[in-house]
Amino acid sequence: MNDALRTAPDLDKTDLAILERVEDDFDVSLETLADELNLSKSAVHYRLKKLKGNGVIQGITADVDPLTFGLEMVAITDVTVTHESGYSKEIGEKLMDLKGIEQVFYTMGDVDFVTISRVQSRDQLNDLIDRIVAIEGVNETSSRFVMREFGTKRTITANLTEEARDVLLNSQN
Repeated sequence: MNDALRTAPDLDKTDLAILERVEDDFDVSLETLADELNLSKSAVHYRLKKLKGNGVIQGITADVDPLTFGLEMVAITDVTVTHESGYSKEIGEKLMDLKGIEQVFYTMGDVDFVTISRVQSRDQLNDLIDRIVAIEGVNETSSRFVMREFGTKRTITANLTEEARDVLLNSQN
């Protein structure tokens, strides 16, 4: 079991059920949640507020369709850098600050970072790659272009193993 899970905030089965439901559909009403979980609306509201306060729920966002705005070109870019003290945090933050980059991953292996970018045109992508290469310490990039998207699925609670669920639920004992 990893250390991050061992330090997770105390959750019970109801908290986990709320998280599973709102992760599936954040627009679900308090009334629906209360009915499904056999709780009062105020109890659900209190638990959601507590989960936000503890940093378990990190934010509320709208799922905006990027294609509506012509952001049809998605690129996956490998970034190789010079290894110096503190490089991963510094370069990772600089990459994340670039307009057009949606995600940055610090990786182990042949490349140091992988970025996911979304832009409207090849010219915009060329400009983005130029801005990546201009970051001090970046040596090389290699990009792949996404031909078709099948969707994004971010279901944290659904990816928990039974062991992880047990640790979370039993950590308050």
